[in-house]
Amino acid sequence: MREKNLINIEKKLTNLMRDLEKTRISEYVDMLDKPMKLLYVNFMIGLARGLGTAIGLTILAAIFFYILNQIVDLPLIGKHIARLIEIIENYK
Repeated sequence: MREKNLINIEKKLTNLMRDLEKTRISEYVDMLDKPMKLLYVNFMIGLARGLGTAIGLTILAAIFFYILNQIVDLPLIGKHIARLIEIIENYK
């Protein structure tokens, strides 16, 4: 009985070790030990997110204004939207 419990505990520990290795917790601990590397990585992630957000919103706004320009034919709004689309197309 005691031997079965030890084998069961050993299997559970083995599974726990495998799960911890999958989470790459050692890399996380290494990162916490090196604060400059942590700052650098977070800075680069922030730049990538900011750039991605800016590009994505620009594309969505261009599509929105293009569709709005096709649908709306009001002279006042149409002129402003056409000007905005022209500005966006010039920056491509």
